[in-house]
Amino acid sequence: MRDSRVTLALVSITSDSVDTAGDPQPQPTRRASDRTVLMCRPDHFTVSYKINPWMDPKAPTDTAKALAQWQVLYETYLSLGHDVHLIDPLEGLPDMVYSANGGFVLDGKAYGALFTYPERQPEGPAYMDWFRDAGFEVAEPVEVNEGEGDLLLVGDVILAGTGFRTSTRSHEEVARIFDREVVGLTLVDPAFYHLDTAIAVLDPEPVDGRHTIAYLESAFDEASLAVLRERFPDAILVDERDASILGLNSYSDGYNVVIAAAATGFERQLRERGYNPIGVDLSELLLGGGGVKCCTLDLRR
Repeated sequence: MRDSRVTLALVSITSDSVDTAGDPQPQPTRRASDRTVLMCRPDHFTVSYKINPWMDPKAPTDTAKALAQWQVLYETYLSLGHDVHLIDPLEGLPDMVYSANGGFVLDGKAYGALFTYPERQPEGPAYMDWFRDAGFEVAEPVEVNEGEGDLLLVGDVILAGTGFRTSTRSHEEVARIFDREVVGLTLVDPAFYHLDTAIAVLDPEPVDGRHTIAYLESAFDEASLAVLRERFPDAILVDERDASILGLNSYSDGYNVVIAAAATGFERQLRERGYNPIGVDLSELLLGGGGVKCCTLDLRR
């Protein structure tokens, strides 16, 4: 049986090794894996309230532009061979486009979201209804959580964020439901209010038995940084400039990494590690505090 405890213990899950004393060692061959994801068209996108530092209801938004940018992301996934499912957007829920927050899906089970702010709370039941209709076993949440925004799968371990949205008690709930080790990480910068804005999982499948992540150091408290450094000593460390445009809010199939087009430093780092970065412009959706990963929910049977 897997270890289902919530822990900050330091164990050995590492990423690709690089010889920092000299020339980089040859990187392993990256291979794309087939992915199945859930997305939601931003038919009703606007910024009519403020629940994160990115949002300004006084600033104009362009729904048509948001739709056009989202369509590019959708078509990018199709071109990569991913299986993309769509949930119908509901009027009055402008943030429903950020489907990653709608739940966490693993082993055919869908753990529903219980949102912090009242403006988003109706999204939780809407996504759980979709999961049921799609044949997933739905685990209705008792504790506050915002889905894959704060729950990231790395191998058999679930990295779980807290600090702004998701309750630490939900980490225990996730551990019980999925029978996986859950590692808590505390976010400290309000601009990076979900874990998926500060960490990118680059290897959904292990490469030479290892997983690579990228993250922003300043987004975490010291205890969380100690955990990340121990588990991922050769992770890609992304700078503030790229992180500030949600460059880390990216989606990887193990080779192709869809990122914010303006995150040019992160793009270079990815190429150096053997990945194929693909830039897309989601600048309109950034006005709501979301990027590539926010618009993408993994469906794992």
